[in-house]
Amino acid sequence: MKKVIALAFVATLVLAGCGGSSESSSAAVETYGSNTLKLYNWGEYMGEDLISNFEDEFGVKVIVEYFDSNEMMYTKVQAGDSYDVLVPSDYMIQRMMGEGMLQELDLSLIPNMENLTDGVLDLDFDVDNTYSVPYFWGNVGIVYNHENVDPADVESLGYNLLLDTDYAGQLYVYDSERDSFMMALKALGYSMNTEDEAEIEDAYEWLLQLNSTMSPAYVTDEVIDGMINGNKDIAVVYSGDAAYILSENEEMSFFLPAEGTNLWTDSMVIPANAENPLLAHEFINYVLTYDASYDNSEYVGYTSSNQEVMDDLSGEGGYYEGNEAYIPRVGYEQDEIFVDNPVLKEKLAELWIKVKASK
Repeated sequence: MKKVIALAFVATLVLAGCGGSSESSSAAVETYGSNTLKLYNWGEYMGEDLISNFEDEFGVKVIVEYFDSNEMMYTKVQAGDSYDVLVPSDYMIQRMMGEGMLQELDLSLIPNMENLTDGVLDLDFDVDNTYSVPYFWGNVGIVYNHENVDPADVESLGYNLLLDTDYAGQLYVYDSERDSFMMALKALGYSMNTEDEAEIEDAYEWLLQLNSTMSPAYVTDEVIDGMINGNKDIAVVYSGDAAYILSENEEMSFFLPAEGTNLWTDSMVIPANAENPLLAHEFINYVLTYDASYDNSEYVGYTSSNQEVMDDLSGEGGYYEGNEAYIPRVGYEQDEIFVDNPVLKEKLAELWIKVKASK
């Protein structure tokens, strides 16, 4: 799933002005049937100029609302709220597809699909990109202070590093049942999508041990500043956050465990009840341009789905040159994409509450 780097609250931002003259706004209405686009996205997940540049170029107004979880977004759309573009994560796209909540894309209106890197194409949750176009993507891994944590320990232990009492009290863990059970299941050699009761019980016991012996700090966005400031030595983080942490603190390194991890993708989709699908297609196509994708990725730190942008930002002279967290790991057999399973998610949520309440 996509990492939650959203604001701690839900905000609605109506960006001022139409970005163009009344003549251009009228032209937009004639072309798209509307001069207003409603976008529902994660907070702090867009470049500084993305929206204003789109408004200026196409003579439209963009209304942006922010969500802080896939489930929050899903609930609003299920209740009938209308948006033109959403940016959910892989497993949530799978659920919404299955429930008829998304409309098929007209890929002829999105020619910039040719700019996408191979790593985000033909993913299991939406083969052929019938409903979704990748926005950002990445992995979940371990950020650690290589001055205080032995890199040999990280490489040999992987996620089991989180049970090494030599580092007790020096650990940040995401306050997320999905991500926490992922690392426990992977540490034990299981699939993160398992439905096997015994394997889930083993993962639960693993997390109970972590909670009782390691004194972890359960966090969300605080992990970013915490690791930049060196408050802890180890954290499990999304690669986009890791890239930013590494760019701000040279003592930090990033590692993807050999036992595998989550390969996630956040993608742009058009809900079935979208009022302005033509303008939505134009926006999706615009986001895939070099300039828009560059602005997004450089500012946010998450990996662009645009191959040229990836190459430039990670290449010689690029902002993320040498940053080991920026380029996702692909083609690794042990890495997985979350599969939508509401029953399993509810079970893990119940167990996660018990983990944090344990002594």
